[in-house]
Amino acid sequence: MQQDAVQGAWVEVERVVLRPEERAPQIPPETRAVPYVLRVSGFLDQEGAKLGDEIGVLTLAGRRLRGRLIAVNPSYRHGFGDTVEELLRIGTEGEPS
Repeated sequence: MQQDAVQGAWVEVERVVLRPEERAPQIPPETRAVPYVLRVSGFLDQEGAKLGDEIGVLTLAGRRLRGRLIAVNPSYRHGFGDTVEELLRIGTEGEPS
């Protein structure tokens, strides 16, 4: 599904900062094998765009950056993983139950 963004929309862009061959030699091989990518959210600063377009954004900090449009109205999808039962008791060992 192609999603359009209008000027002023909250969007997320992606830009390759370092290609794999530009990465530092001392980092692990599996890390060095992939590009170092910047992802940033901001307000679209042009008339309109489609996913995949090269666009400019204005961030909340007032920076102007360019990148490939990857999301319109992006949301946070991260978590802290599953509960680790053993960690729930840390710090409570001497307390009455």
